[in-house]
Amino acid sequence: MSYHINQLRDFSSLFTRKEVKRWFKDDFKAIDLKLERYNLLEKYQGSNYLNVLKNTYKILGDNYPNEYILKNEFLNQWLKSEFGNQNSLIINEFRTGKAIADLAMFNGISKAFEIKTILDKEYRLSNQIQEYKKIFNELYIIIPKTQINKYINYDNCIGIISYELESKKFELQRKAIRNNEIDSDSLMEILHTKEYLEIILRFFGYLPEMSVFTQYETCKKLLFQIPNEELNLLFLDVIKKRKINNLFFNKINNEFNQICLSLNLSKVEKNKLIEKLKTNIN
Repeated sequence: MSYHINQLRDFSSLFTRKEVKRWFKDDFKAIDLKLERYNLLEKYQGSNYLNVLKNTYKILGDNYPNEYILKNEFLNQWLKSEFGNQNSLIINEFRTGKAIADLAMFNGISKAFEIKTILDKEYRLSNQIQEYKKIFNELYIIIPKTQINKYINYDNCIGIISYELESKKFELQRKAIRNNEIDSDSLMEILHTKEYLEIILRFFGYLPEMSVFTQYETCKKLLFQIPNEELNLLFLDVIKKRKINNLFFNKINNEFNQICLSLNLSKVEKNKLIEKLKTNIN
């Protein structure tokens, strides 16, 4: 069955943080509206919203693999098996300076992943890479297999992971070159107050005298004095203490893993969401 591009774009808007928050409030108006708009109410009569969304996800995956689909599939079938384990911490949309990495992974080292769909322009990539290099040990871009030649010589330090649009299979084309240099000023911008205080205390063995007004600049100067190797290890230790719910090791209802990661839902909250979506369509 063929689908008009406007219909695919319309349905892709369901997989957003804004919509999920509505589902928690038993608000399914956006789904109802789309079913009515495309004469699908009769098709789904007697079914529930969970089935609608699962079917919609499959249709988007086959016909319109946007960033949500790609990121979700990358989480489900590749990231956890190739790069991570259950001791890894994965954070969605990790801000570093003026850029936001699509995904960031922290285990023994730090890795940033930037997804480029076939619709994306590359003009922003250079600035993104420069920002990520200040913090992360390894950088990877995830690109369509048809565009390998476009990106392969972009920066030899960057790892490249390709994906097939039809099969949605991911393949490592080039491993990233390890970077052990960390920019302490950039690190200060992303650390929470308790995190940089912990790093200072653990390395120096004490916290200097400071007020709430001088605390940031004082710790910034001290952070600069910590050798790169030790700073990197301390950074990894404190960041992994963040309370992030990585639930995508479960295969059931994995169409929603990226949404759950984005909203940092707990297992209880995810189960509640699924129960809400089992509401029957009138």
